[in-house]
Amino acid sequence: MGSVLQSPRVRGIVVAYTVNRLGTWIGYVALSVAIYDHTHSALAVAALLVAAQVLPALLVPAVVARVESSPGQFELSALYFFEGAITVLLAVLLRDPWLPAVMLLAALDGTAALAANSLLRAALAHAAREWAAEEEPGEGQLVPPGVAASQEADERAHEAEHKANACLNVGFSFTFMLGPAIGGVITAVSGASLALYLDAVSFFLCGALLVRLHPHIQEAGGASVRSRLRAAIEHINEVPGLKSLLLIEAVAVVFFASGAPIEVAYARTTLDTGDWGYGVLLGVWGLGTVAGSFAFVRVPSDRVGVTLTAGAFAVGLAYVGFAAAPTLALAFPAALVGGCGNGVQWASLISAVQRLTPEALQGRLMGAVESLGALCPAIGLALGGALVALTSERGAFLIVGLGAIAVTFAFLTLQRTLDLHSPGRASEAATAH
Repeated sequence: MGSVLQSPRVRGIVVAYTVNRLGTWIGYVALSVAIYDHTHSALAVAALLVAAQVLPALLVPAVVARVESSPGQFELSALYFFEGAITVLLAVLLRDPWLPAVMLLAALDGTAALAANSLLRAALAHAAREWAAEEEPGEGQLVPPGVAASQEADERAHEAEHKANACLNVGFSFTFMLGPAIGGVITAVSGASLALYLDAVSFFLCGALLVRLHPHIQEAGGASVRSRLRAAIEHINEVPGLKSLLLIEAVAVVFFASGAPIEVAYARTTLDTGDWGYGVLLGVWGLGTVAGSFAFVRVPSDRVGVTLTAGAFAVGLAYVGFAAAPTLALAFPAALVGGCGNGVQWASLISAVQRLTPEALQGRLMGAVESLGALCPAIGLALGGALVALTSERGAFLIVGLGAIAVTFAFLTLQRTLDLHSPGRASEAATAH
């Protein structure tokens, strides 16, 4: 199979997503800095993050179900244009910030962002499967004796879907490494408003690139939002291992995110390096994330259970390494390992869920995953802060590291029941819905 990026639609979606994520990181840093400078309160910044992530996470599944049922052509682009307009309002509002208004706009922007990402991932999977269906098997890809042609075609579709997701993951990793640094420089030199205007441009550009892409799904779940959500919930409960996969990942993300509030005090106080040490440590972690994302591109679609487990173990091992490292130099290898784990773990979850989900339910399941990815970090941030207050930076890293490693064993147990090697997508269940 050739590169899935040969598909113009797949390539366009990956480019649009990468541009959007870069702008999002720039805006995230600018808004956080602006609110802290205005209020001089870490609590205010935390409240902003809750408004932008936790509240939207509760609304996203319903928004995705509603957009999917609409026969219109431009809903996905409209979500990005809406984000752009909200970001422009935020940039104007920062001239004289009124915190309740900022929180409201952040909540609206976060809801649109999570819904758009969910629908974009579903659209990418669909475009990859279409490309795989059009491509004939090449040399070395002949149908094995005794294997039905439909099964072989289904496997090609899974592999294309997986590779497209891996390309998206590479784009995210680069923006994760570069975006916050660029946002910090722009905010320091030119102010938060300019950074937010650049963020808005990225939203408008993303919307323009996706203007011909619409996520309308006619099948599975009826016309009402409630019935469509019910179909997604029934699918999660009926497919062996899928519900457990999401629950275990939720716990894993809590432990992963717990490291963020520990890192600042760890670099400044425990390792006595100051802000530069914290920045370099994050940079090494980001470099590892990029390396992990490139490694994930080479992983076959039927091996995501292995990378899902290995990624969780790598993050846990990194946190234990931080707890033990006496100097910044010795913390670098741990950061690199943890970044590599980061670069494969979440992408593995996306591929695993997509492999176990029929096309008609892709958007709604991606909405559930995006909600998980927004809610659980908030719990993790609170846990990390509490552990530092109750123990020490090293003690906190040891606890969350051992917690992440413990989750690894849960993933190992789950691999015995998760049928990641089966090409089936429970299509009969989807038809029944």
